[in-house]
Amino acid sequence: MTDVRRVGAVAGVVAAALLLAGCGGGPDKTDAKTPSKAPTVTATPEESDTAEPEETEPEYPPGPEGEIDEKADAEGWEYDSLYDSASDYVQDICDSLPDQTETASPAQWLAEGQNMSDDEAKILTFGVPKLCPKWAKTVKAAVSGTYERWISRGEFEVKAKPKPFRSEDDVQEIGPGTYQAKGKFSNCYWERTTQSGNIIANQFVTQARVLTVTLRVGELFKNEGCGTFKPVG
Repeated sequence: MTDVRRVGAVAGVVAAALLLAGCGGGPDKTDAKTPSKAPTVTATPEESDTAEPEETEPEYPPGPEGEIDEKADAEGWEYDSLYDSASDYVQDICDSLPDQTETASPAQWLAEGQNMSDDEAKILTFGVPKLCPKWAKTVKAAVSGTYERWISRGEFEVKAKPKPFRSEDDVQEIGPGTYQAKGKFSNCYWERTTQSGNIIANQFVTQARVLTVTLRVGELFKNEGCGTFKPVG
């Protein structure tokens, strides 16, 4: 009788254990929801606030200076960086020309002494008639190469049609004719020779006020310390 009760008690314990297991005593098997991924946001750089301003047309002052500068800019003419503008360059030439009369004719000084570039010649051709019209013919002669040449120190070849001055040439070309130098000469020498070097005429000068020479095509002429010979006929 005692065994029957023991078996019944064990059966009751087992039944109770099974009941507890069925009522959620074990771990929760419900799957947790996986959170959805947040959308990817790509940052875009802010638009620059430093955009370059639009270029504006240059303003030119009224008058001939403005006309010269506007023309030079429109044509793309370049000039010496010493000057702030094309009109400044023209004005400097206008102011300087009257003083260049001792050793070279004005056109000769401009053509041979200033090393004008092609652009500078165009600037002067356009600008001089506007700022100093009295020198317009001088500029035209200098640009064309057909101007009066004065003979200072050096060696020269007499040609019917002398070529334009070139600084790299040791012997420059001059036209035929009679030339005269005036001054107080005490230590000078001049000579005329043939192409082969034979002396046609020469003179050592120790005291003189006027020197006159007549040069012919094909001759060579040398001037050493005798001032400046200018054509007189």
